[in-house]
Amino acid sequence: MDGWNRLTAHELVDRMNRRECSSEEVVRSVLDAIQSKDGPIHGYLSVDPEDALAQARAADTARRNGVSGRLMGVPVAVKDVLNVRGQSCTCASRILKGYTAPYDATAIARLRAEGAIFLGRTNMDEFAMGSTTENSAYGVTRNPWDLGRVPGGSSGGSAAVVAADEAIVAIGTDTGGSIRQPASFCGCVGLKPTYGRVSRYGLTAYASSLDQIGPMAKDVRDAALLFEIMSGHDPMDSSSLPEAVPAAGDLLVPDLKGIRLGLPAEYFVSGMDADVERCVRHAVQQCKDLGAEIVEVSLPHTRAAIATYYIIATAEASANLARFDGVRYGTRATGANEPIELYKRTRAEGFGPEVKRRIILGTYVLSSGYYDAYYVTAQKVRSLIREDFGKAFSQCDAILAPVSPTAAYQIGEKSEDPLQMYLGDIFTVPVNLAGICGLSVPCGFTGAGLPVGLQVIGPALGEMIVLKAGAAFEKVSCAAGRRPGLM
Repeated sequence: MDGWNRLTAHELVDRMNRRECSSEEVVRSVLDAIQSKDGPIHGYLSVDPEDALAQARAADTARRNGVSGRLMGVPVAVKDVLNVRGQSCTCASRILKGYTAPYDATAIARLRAEGAIFLGRTNMDEFAMGSTTENSAYGVTRNPWDLGRVPGGSSGGSAAVVAADEAIVAIGTDTGGSIRQPASFCGCVGLKPTYGRVSRYGLTAYASSLDQIGPMAKDVRDAALLFEIMSGHDPMDSSSLPEAVPAAGDLLVPDLKGIRLGLPAEYFVSGMDADVERCVRHAVQQCKDLGAEIVEVSLPHTRAAIATYYIIATAEASANLARFDGVRYGTRATGANEPIELYKRTRAEGFGPEVKRRIILGTYVLSSGYYDAYYVTAQKVRSLIREDFGKAFSQCDAILAPVSPTAAYQIGEKSEDPLQMYLGDIFTVPVNLAGICGLSVPCGFTGAGLPVGLQVIGPALGEMIVLKAGAAFEKVSCAAGRRPGLM
């Protein structure tokens, strides 16, 4: 059979276990897709075909010898912010050019233990700072549904390669919507887990109290499978939660009877694209038809979420990125005669404009005289946003909302106006500020044929209700399983 790359991970594992195909055949199919499609998309920063095929042959040998794994022989694409032993980890920045990871991130180690094959590094906004994947030091990634449009960000490369069948599944990270928004823009599934569910050990930090690793996949079942494998307590991450992770198979439910789904008025605002609202409201009606009870809820501090997020996130980025100074690893400016000059020149040459903008803003809000006015106030508002969700979840099991006010927009459309780009995160950043979970699942298309995502938001540790709702909706969604019409 041709086209193994078009299947899901759970379909492929089943086929390989029945000896209908080999891991080597699957990897070759994916590599062929990359060769034929990725030139104009530029979803990958690097791929090592020989290493991927060697991993595939090892997986085939292991299977013949009776070794099993939930991802045995399945190729996985990895956002270039996670350490994979022996692979580059540049965070799409010049400042880390040439850096090779000496160890596996915990999430990667857990996937490796289940037989996953690590195919390549996907493009991203530099240090995960952006919503378009235009901020990469190594070129723009394009949306496979329309090459003139952005794929979203910062996990835009991961979303694009999954949508284009250049990967079976991919790993992304979500600090303010960076899994869910590109999943919506590219028509795939993306899960942002509860903060602490997936260990951040081995993730290059942007904002440590907001960052979370999560899966990007072709269907909800694959997303659930990867979530189950990557999750769980890790002594290497002090924020890692000890709670057990439910089995992915538990999400297979026929309908939504007995589930209350909240609809927040604050997430349906003036200025939202009419096609996006149409698709999301139709999805809400479909959920109602599946037996869900739709209830009105209120999240009144949503209006303050963007300002709060861009104070807290940039403050943490300012501290986290101080380590990139040209002394220990990565790029080092040449010709500097003393340490301060070395720091200045290395950071000036190594960081791109969006990273510099956020470092400057973060340093400002942490500075003497402004700390209380900005950072402390932002933390208080964050508590109010968390309380809003707590009150809402006392009335419902999960919340339905748009992922973004718009579908994918033109490349360059917002790059000269960062504030407009930031405002596009209004429906995703509250989830990160509250530390809860959210899923993007395809729910329709605009008149121009661009994908739209439905966001299902759950309480802390509520991934299974979110995944159950997403899986049930996926069965009736007109967008499920549709792929862009590439060559």
